[in-house]
Amino acid sequence: MTSSSTVSAGATAGPVEFDHLPPAWEPTPERPRLPLGVAVVSVLTAAFGVVMLLAALLFILASASQGVVPTSLEIFQSIDLYGAVVLAVLGAALIGIATALWRQETWALWTTLALVFATSAYLFFTGSITVLFLIFVVLFVYLISVRRYFY
Repeated sequence: MTSSSTVSAGATAGPVEFDHLPPAWEPTPERPRLPLGVAVVSVLTAAFGVVMLLAALLFILASASQGVVPTSLEIFQSIDLYGAVVLAVLGAALIGIATALWRQETWALWTTLALVFATSAYLFFTGSITVLFLIFVVLFVYLISVRRYFY
């Protein structure tokens, strides 16, 4: 009896080699697309924030330096210096929220939802059930329905 030195295919002594390997798995965070309604809300919020910030800065410049900025350029002429500072801070905050909405950050969605809800509640309890109230209610429902696009 002679022993055979051939090894069967199932019992190899060395490492098994394959012709090809699947590509290595790397987790890639897939960011969902920005919904069109969120993009519109973000642009409108940013535009409103820019108007508020510019109005506040124009008022502050007009009150600080007489003659440099004509009073005809002031958007809000019935506010004082403290009101202008608050308006500037709110405008900057709205620009930040709009930027975060565009980047689909969750905190911006919940902040926007809180602002829309507060505005809707204010309009409801003051008896101003108008088209603006209906727009805010529809916006609130829309933002709740697209919350899965935020991370």
